[in-house]
Amino acid sequence: MSSLTMTLPAGFPVAPAQWRSHAGAAVVTLALHAGVLGLLLHGWTPQLSAPSQTQVLKTQLISLPAPNPVEETVVEPEPAPEPAPLIDKSIEEPQVDPQIEQQRLEQAEVAYKRAEQERLAEEARIREQQRIKEQQRKEQLERERQDRLEVERQQHEAERRELLAREEQQHQQAARAEATAAAERARQAAAASRQYLPIAKDAPDYPSRALDKGIEGTCTVTYSVNPQGRIENPKALEDCHPLFIRPSLTAAKSFRYQPRIVDGRAVTVPEVKNTFHYRIQ
Repeated sequence: MSSLTMTLPAGFPVAPAQWRSHAGAAVVTLALHAGVLGLLLHGWTPQLSAPSQTQVLKTQLISLPAPNPVEETVVEPEPAPEPAPLIDKSIEEPQVDPQIEQQRLEQAEVAYKRAEQERLAEEARIREQQRIKEQQRKEQLERERQDRLEVERQQHEAERRELLAREEQQHQQAARAEATAAAERARQAAAASRQYLPIAKDAPDYPSRALDKGIEGTCTVTYSVNPQGRIENPKALEDCHPLFIRPSLTAAKSFRYQPRIVDGRAVTVPEVKNTFHYRIQ
């Protein structure tokens, strides 16, 4: 037999056992009526049968002894949550002081202005950094351009110096070639002149009349050197002063030369010139 234990709150009145039994019977009766009513509502129709002999149900009320009290376990109920405090809307909200509100607005405006100034200062700093970087980049490009120009200038200068050196070398080579050619011509001329080099040349006498009058001048005499080295056909040219013609021809006739030798024999050398200079010391 099972037992049903129900926990009752503290202070709940407990009915006597006799009343509890009557209440149980009433509950059973109500349950039976509720079941029949439910069957009727669901369409159950009782089958009618032929009337039978009436049976009489006799009931007898029996009093049962009171049951032993069952030890009940008392469980403390959980405390109910406190209800939220009700706000009395009839209470008026506190009024804000206009001066305090004005001060708050002024402080907010000052803070906004400070933040705006800081933002502008930051933007100005960033722009300044960008300007400095751009300036540095331009300076770097300018230095690189100057370096390129300097390298090109040095290259041009080196090329110019090299060209001048080549020209100077060419000039020196040309001068050396000219000097060599001149030396060769001089050697050839000396070799040719040695063929009729003068052996003896006497200076002419200074004319006394020219000396008395203090006359100075020159006189060129042309002549031929014969194979014996003697002078033939001496003639005074037009540049001679009349006072200097006779002494010049007399002196030229006294000249002696080494004869020119061609193919092993002496030949005549025509149109040899000699200029006499007359100066009073």
